[in-house]
Amino acid sequence: MASKGKSSESVKVIVRCRPLNSTEEANGNYRIVEMEGRTGAVTLTRPAGGSSEDPKVFSFDKVYDWNSQQATLYAETAAPIVDSVLQGFNGTIFAYGQTGTGKSHTMEGKEAPEELRGIIPRAFHHIFDAITAVANPGKEFLVRASYLEIYNEEIRDLLAKNATHRLELKENTDSGVYVKDLTSYVVKSVRECDKLREFGHKNRKTGETLMNKDSSRSHAIFTITVEQCETMPDGHASIRMGKLNMVDLAGSERQSKTGATGERLKEATRINLSLSALGNCISALVDGKSSHIPYRDSKLTRMLQDSLGGNTKTVMIANLGPADYNYEESLSTLRYANRAKNIQNKPKINEDPKDAMLREFQEEIARLRDQLNAAGTSGGPGGGPGGGHRELVVEKVVEKEVVVERVVGVSQEEVDRIRRELEAAKEAEKQALLDENLAQREEALRAQAALLEQQERMASEAERVAETERKLRDLEAKLIGSDGTNIIDEHARQQQELERYQAELRRREDAEREAARALQEQQDAMLAKEEKYGSLQEEADAKGRKLKKLYAKYKAAQSEIADLQAEFQTEREDMLETVRELTRQLKLKAATIDLFVPPEEQAKIESRAEWDDEAEEWHIARAELAGNAVANGRPQASRHGRRPVSVHAKIASILNPSNPRYKGENVLALELEMPERTTQDYEGVQLNPTIKQAIDAALDDSEELSLEGAQNLPSMYFSYDPEGTGRAKGRKKSIKKPAR
Repeated sequence: MASKGKSSESVKVIVRCRPLNSTEEANGNYRIVEMEGRTGAVTLTRPAGGSSEDPKVFSFDKVYDWNSQQATLYAETAAPIVDSVLQGFNGTIFAYGQTGTGKSHTMEGKEAPEELRGIIPRAFHHIFDAITAVANPGKEFLVRASYLEIYNEEIRDLLAKNATHRLELKENTDSGVYVKDLTSYVVKSVRECDKLREFGHKNRKTGETLMNKDSSRSHAIFTITVEQCETMPDGHASIRMGKLNMVDLAGSERQSKTGATGERLKEATRINLSLSALGNCISALVDGKSSHIPYRDSKLTRMLQDSLGGNTKTVMIANLGPADYNYEESLSTLRYANRAKNIQNKPKINEDPKDAMLREFQEEIARLRDQLNAAGTSGGPGGGPGGGHRELVVEKVVEKEVVVERVVGVSQEEVDRIRRELEAAKEAEKQALLDENLAQREEALRAQAALLEQQERMASEAERVAETERKLRDLEAKLIGSDGTNIIDEHARQQQELERYQAELRRREDAEREAARALQEQQDAMLAKEEKYGSLQEEADAKGRKLKKLYAKYKAAQSEIADLQAEFQTEREDMLETVRELTRQLKLKAATIDLFVPPEEQAKIESRAEWDDEAEEWHIARAELAGNAVANGRPQASRHGRRPVSVHAKIASILNPSNPRYKGENVLALELEMPERTTQDYEGVQLNPTIKQAIDAALDDSEELSLEGAQNLPSMYFSYDPEGTGRAKGRKKSIKKPAR
């Protein structure tokens, strides 16, 4: 692969801040972010109640505040990348930021109104408008599109019929990192690209959190590959291929703010790990001392390997939330972006790539043309199989006359009767056919009349259109400038000139900012040099100024270290809380398995499981044939049966009903075996005989009971002794029968 333009180029970093939403305004939150579009500075102020340190100031290539428009953002940041892709470079545009800061709005936007379209749909129009404007007949273009997502460290094809199927990430020396079996469609218009994007967006994983009602739970990458073949005057064909990756990253989030639990917590953990791996790669690229870049720590970093430190023109759009309660997240995003702007890429034009599909298409077209030419010259006119005429096969329909033969044993009168009946049926059928033909003719006449009427209307409409076109040409002919040029064409030319002037103005502004930064660095370097002073006072004043400046830098560095430590501690606590939650879920799953899966079955599963190092997960061979996975392929249950049974089992159960092997599992059809009895019947309460005698006497049917013999009973049951002699003295006590 030939290369051009090997000069180093830094990653362009853009910062965009959304406005306060209705929820933040209702909660009384206020904006802590200030932006200066001319200098590219972002100022972040600590909320009230925190430490009284100075605001944080960062400088970037471009900044866009809450009043920025989608069209302006695209024209100044994304359009140069798309233009470079049309020239044969690789380009990447990706949005990064906290969840709910407007990344999907920046990349995709909304279909209506047109002003709200994001970078991806605008890039479609940009590419096909540029291809249409090419007036060189010797240039041919081939545009392909693909759409994938990285969800829970699994790559999924959003344009496939089964979007949940996991794809593998491969790498070779020719094409670098690629996704095996990824669907790629050849597109010929903006509408086809929009349909693919809409179809893939429906398959993308989204979910609701406390910070975003429609939060993206995966990293999405829409890729457009533009191949162009230009035929030189000497007949040599040159192919260039540019690839544009438009990446909508999932937002970084904290469990304490999003309230993620269960599946959402698992998704957030994967998202944060992949974004952390991306940050580690950026830090390693900027450090300069690291000999190893950890691209393989995540599928995302492997996919963006060529975009960070490779053969790609890259633009990073960092999205911010302006509210005071997101101070830590906004500061982390700004530091992240500030490191990324120091990455150096080496973009080059991809000429005559080995994996260009346009070359394959041209070779296939040439082969088919050769076959057609060979087929046209191999046979004579009307000759053999290769001749110019094809054999016309005509299906012949032969009407057979029904002949009624004389049958032995049938009289002539019967034969005549049958003949008359056949003739009558034939006449009736003929009359029906005539009636049907007449109806068809009437319908055809009505359709012909309607067609004539429609043709007359179309003719009158064509005359009206022709008259309108004539008037339009007359008006256009009148719109001629003083120099003889058409005013409409002149307006289009002026519009193109204006766009060129605006692009040149943007380049000059960028150059001015770079010059201002270089001047500031030069001044700082001059302060560090040894100087000669005319007097001790002059030397003291100069060194005092230098000392104050160095002390301010020292205090800023101390504050930065404290912020980094606090941010690290916050992230550590959040990760620990996530680990605790995941550990609780893991223990719950382990307890469920221990309680409901027998140990011998667990041992069988563990013996069949195999560890996949690349996917970092366990796999069980032929798991698709286990359990309910093959229930649809089994035979239907027999009537009055509990489950599907084979023919052998049915026959065996009929021949030997007593064999329990072939019996169903319906407990109502089984004979129960009673267990040995371990209880006895209830016989009531066993009372003391003396007490029982007293109760029976109390329940006697007589009206009065004599208690003369009561002295024989224990005193605890009868204590009537009015004289205190210790006995009843033969007194009688009338006890009435209690009411029943």
